[in-house]
Amino acid sequence: MSLLKLSHVSAFYGASQALFDVNLNVEDGQVLAMMGRNGMGKTTTIKVICRMLKHRGGAVLFDNHDIKRLPAHKVARMGVGLVPEGRRCFSNLTVYENLVVAARPGEWDFKTVAKLFPRLEERRDQQSSSLSGGEQQMLAIGRALMTNPRLMVLDEATEGLAPVVRQEIWQAIARLKSETGMAILVVDKSIKELSAVADKAVILEKGQSVWHGEFADLTPEITDKYLGV
Repeated sequence: MSLLKLSHVSAFYGASQALFDVNLNVEDGQVLAMMGRNGMGKTTTIKVICRMLKHRGGAVLFDNHDIKRLPAHKVARMGVGLVPEGRRCFSNLTVYENLVVAARPGEWDFKTVAKLFPRLEERRDQQSSSLSGGEQQMLAIGRALMTNPRLMVLDEATEGLAPVVRQEIWQAIARLKSETGMAILVVDKSIKELSAVADKAVILEKGQSVWHGEFADLTPEITDKYLGV
């Protein structure tokens, strides 16, 4: 069953068009990798999904509901959990306060988040500004989980992190897929790590969907054409 569907979506920043024809579909329990070179519209697409940017053309459906006129907080309450690029933790709040500030009833609470990321239990009373980049990323993921989403959106969740921390994040994503059945939309550049978790992929180029299909069907020719330097 389709949980999130974008059909022929266009969007603008003022007079400048950023998205021209974006199409993607995320089904319940599915992991979709959204890929593309820098500046091709991936983060803009996420902003449209989370209603931080209104789309001008096309349709955005979540759980078969048209969300075009909904504000961001209502879409979040419907079950869209965002892990934004750059983490954006509340620097003056503790780890625990960051996690509970947006908490909603459900399976994910401080105890279950700390089980996924034990380091957050260890840092519970520290301000988030004192955490390493990797710990802040764990906190950002935990904060999104505390909203008990149906769809988790991860925008460059491993960018700029040390290899050992990147591996921890990928292991956590794999656990979310295998143990929860949560739908996940993940933006990342690492084909090797994505191949272990993603069911399908969509590639954006210049604000358009130019390829979509099973992740296993991504050939070197396709990746060189659309993802290569």
